[in-house]
Amino acid sequence: MAQMVRVMASGVFDILHLGHLHYLRQAKELGDDLVVVVARDSTVRRMKHDPVTPEDKRRDLVEALKPVDEAILGHEGDIYKTVEEVNPDIIALGWDQPFEPGEIEAECRKRGIDAKVVRLEKLEGDLDGTTKIINKVISMWNFQQRMKRIEDAGEE
Repeated sequence: MAQMVRVMASGVFDILHLGHLHYLRQAKELGDDLVVVVARDSTVRRMKHDPVTPEDKRRDLVEALKPVDEAILGHEGDIYKTVEEVNPDIIALGWDQPFEPGEIEAECRKRGIDAKVVRLEKLEGDLDGTTKIINKVISMWNFQQRMKRIEDAGEE
């Protein structure tokens, strides 16, 4: 019987969008069991921004996605502690994640984990990133405020 292939993916998943779904679908295609590590709020604050959605809610949302078999919260500090616990056969990196596959593979080997690291492809699209979504919402809100001021000025 063939051995099950465990794939690990990770990310913030603050505002879920098509780019996330594309990433997780690609990761699932690499194996049988997809475990997704959701970054802790403290990690998000340190590396990116204040999270919009709390970590437990982000984990729940990710776990509800069809390609995901299990979603867990990562460890603070040493990211490899989570890798040791998951013990994946493959680590799937998103196209924009700031990690070098060779460095991750080397550190995994030092810790007795024989995982292959794969960088996945970007989804080309209008709203495929959290920042793009936030900027569009702000732009739309600003436009609505300008229109309201124009309309209010015309009523006087």
